[in-house]
Amino acid sequence: MFSILKKPERRNVKLPANLTKSERKQVQRIVDQARKNDGVPRTAQQSIPFDRMFPDGICRVGESFYTRTVQFQDINYQLAQQEDKTAIFEEWCSFLNFFDSSVHFELSFVNLATDAESFEKSIRIPPQHDGYNSVRAEYSQMLRTQLAQGNNGLTKTKYLTFGIEADSIKQAKPRLAHVMNDILNNFRQLGVMARPLNGKERLKLMHDMFHMGDPEDRFHFDWKWLVKSGLSVKDFIAPTAFAFPGSRIFQMGNLYGSMSYLAITASDLSDQLLKDFLDMESSEIITMHIQSVDQTEAIKTVKHTITELDRSKIEEQKKAVRSGYDMDIIPSDLATYGKDAKALLQELQSQNERMFLITFLIMNTGRTKQELETNVFQASSIAQKHNCMLRRLDYQQENGLMSSLPLARNLIEIQRALTTSSTAIFVPFTTQELFQNGKEALYRPFQQPDHGRPQGLKEPERADPWNARFR
Repeated sequence: MFSILKKPERRNVKLPANLTKSERKQVQRIVDQARKNDGVPRTAQQSIPFDRMFPDGICRVGESFYTRTVQFQDINYQLAQQEDKTAIFEEWCSFLNFFDSSVHFELSFVNLATDAESFEKSIRIPPQHDGYNSVRAEYSQMLRTQLAQGNNGLTKTKYLTFGIEADSIKQAKPRLAHVMNDILNNFRQLGVMARPLNGKERLKLMHDMFHMGDPEDRFHFDWKWLVKSGLSVKDFIAPTAFAFPGSRIFQMGNLYGSMSYLAITASDLSDQLLKDFLDMESSEIITMHIQSVDQTEAIKTVKHTITELDRSKIEEQKKAVRSGYDMDIIPSDLATYGKDAKALLQELQSQNERMFLITFLIMNTGRTKQELETNVFQASSIAQKHNCMLRRLDYQQENGLMSSLPLARNLIEIQRALTTSSTAIFVPFTTQELFQNGKEALYRPFQQPDHGRPQGLKEPERADPWNARFR
């Protein structure tokens, strides 16, 4: 078993004989320092691929890449009428087209096991001396029943992380703020509640992801502790150890995990694909890295592909004539590819479509290896149901794990080119959760009484056209 916490051995190098004892020590110290910073992570902290987290939520990843994260809530897409679904889908397509090639963004869907006892306490409605205790008791029982039947002990959250290239934090800050405002406005047009995360909230999110196997391990952190302790923010979020004992699994604390990618091979995709993955009854993280391609470059690439296909078609026709066959008889694959390429070119030129490069990653987990393999098999079955394939990232488990962090940094070079409408088919909205945060939540515990209304009960609000919560 290989553990990333393995301490490197100190090795002496052969030095010139004319050096003094003090010079030898100095040269050896420089060599040891250089070997220590050779880019190979040797601690759990070094393997986390970001350089600095700022209190306002900006994170520097690498030398010149700066990112921010937005948490967004769910809406009732799957329960909506067909015309409402179409409206949401078209708005989501416009949302995707907002991102140009200079902005890399990532969608993260985090399903984590929760402490059932503490979560049940959060929905408990205390009795009051106002004559409404019978209503409170009935409502509390309904909430407990929905909690047991609804989320299966999982807390489901959704995030959008975006990043840009910049020479300094001073240069990156105003542009990140501009992109952030546009993203929040686009979510608002969809009827989705969204808010940016600050630095501490982003650290807590990564801490929860690294401690999925132990939901009782609380995140404790304050920025003023860094100066006094001499620690970095990574020391507060890193697990006890990462271990990569083989090519297909890893260990993170006391939890087993496996990274896989979705090979999109279906000719037609369904908007149920992402929902089916998110409905799995186990802790998991689904990540979609999305990079827009410059429109001119995308059209140029497709035209070049069409030219190559036409050249191959001419060669096949020449072979057919030399062999005495009809020149219209060409391989079926060649004819199909040529037709699809021309249709793609028409979409890019005249149908408001853009080209995106997609990397779809899934992290399955389990308390034991057997439970892990069962969850991976279930995910594979879902992919096969939609005519796709789920493939394990052999010998790339560490890169896959770090690519699942909400940092907009993709370390897996496995991409699938899709148009805007094909990318939008992975609609990130399913049904509104009963216990989600924000003003749009169906239930918010421990509210102050409003005009005699029992504490903890929220008056149903009129739903917007795309969010039919109460009809």
